[in-house]
Amino acid sequence: MLAIDDDPSCLDLLRAALEREGLEITTSEDPEDGLTLVERQHPQIVLVDVMMPKMSGMEVLEKIRQIEPAADVILITAHYSTDAAVKAIRAGACDYLTKPLNLDDLEARVGGLIEEWSRRWRAHRLDEELVEAYQFQGMIGRSPAMLDVFTRIHRVAPHYRTALVTGPTGTGKELVARALHDRSPVSGGRFVVCNCAAIPETLLESELFGHVKGAFTGAMQDRIGLFEYAHGGTLFLDEIGEMPLAAQAKLLRAIQQQEVQRLGSPASKQVNVRIVAATNRDLRQAVAQKQFREDLFFRLSMVEVSLPALADRMEDLPLLIRHFLHKACQQFGKEINGLSRQAEAILTRYGWPGNIRELQNVIEYAVMVAEREEIQRQDLPEYFLRPETRLEAESRWLTLDQMQRRYAREVVEAMGGDKGKAAALLGVSRATVYRLIGEPESEPVNKH
Repeated sequence: MLAIDDDPSCLDLLRAALEREGLEITTSEDPEDGLTLVERQHPQIVLVDVMMPKMSGMEVLEKIRQIEPAADVILITAHYSTDAAVKAIRAGACDYLTKPLNLDDLEARVGGLIEEWSRRWRAHRLDEELVEAYQFQGMIGRSPAMLDVFTRIHRVAPHYRTALVTGPTGTGKELVARALHDRSPVSGGRFVVCNCAAIPETLLESELFGHVKGAFTGAMQDRIGLFEYAHGGTLFLDEIGEMPLAAQAKLLRAIQQQEVQRLGSPASKQVNVRIVAATNRDLRQAVAQKQFREDLFFRLSMVEVSLPALADRMEDLPLLIRHFLHKACQQFGKEINGLSRQAEAILTRYGWPGNIRELQNVIEYAVMVAEREEIQRQDLPEYFLRPETRLEAESRWLTLDQMQRRYAREVVEAMGGDKGKAAALLGVSRATVYRLIGEPESEPVNKH
């Protein structure tokens, strides 16, 4: 903690009132020297007098916001005005107090900030434990929607022959496919990936079923197809909704008969392959529009796993951030403890049209450019800092549940993180507030 005031007696008073076991207080009578201490010590809390000869408290506040954005700055003045207080809060101060100071009130406010920092540290520790506890086959989630996904995978993996994984782009459909494979009886076999949208229609049949030498121009030798290559394992057909109708008919036969015929060969070959298909399209609508074969759809969707958008499982966001933060720190060789409140609030309000993939990219970028132990607002990609980003993210229709969760998070932020005040304002219990914002209410249980 740092106090900057040109009045030595005020600094002595602050030290006597606030010094306690475990709280280190540094003082400076010169604002420029005080800013140097901010650069060196990175204090969590800074008390700044508004009226000083060399530099005003507002100027000091502005420079602290540039040097140490995560610091909580309390301005102290002998001449209080509502306009000045509002201006200070808008400039980034967390409080605005009047001299002569009420020491009990000051101690309570500083104690509240220290408790908030402690709460955030405990939350980071708890998130680390929860990431481990709520990890399933490389996926992270504690929301009801994701727990349902995990349960379905666990139940059907030993038995399925074909499965369909649906969900918006970037939700982790390949992870579900791998989880089905890893928990199936053919987990010792290959997991083979085919992106149906990336292969030209003229080559798709050869890619899937193979060809013999001379089957077509350019076929210089026999080539095994993905079905044969995946024999004894799993073939993952990504973007199945983009597969041409002609290829769909041949795929259906291969799945039904468990046999393939290479292009240019009269012979058929038996294969033992489990099929997992994935799409971000509504295949039922595609069937109705004659863009996808109904018989193939029913064959694939005997087991269907539907992944929710990230916006529909925002209670998982803290865990996902912690998970990707840990991975990115390992990747870039950095030690970053978490996100500042400003950065966290921006990510929480965002609509995440790119889902989990976009979140991972954002965290990796922020870790790559971060210069402090916490990711700051300015470390986020540039488009997060543009005012129109939030407008675009909020332009889509929201469910009532999404609106409740978003509103609850905004109220908690407006109350300075005080869940009790937010609960009173919303007219609900504290437990309901914690549930809506996706945070645990209690301390972690010690593991033995």
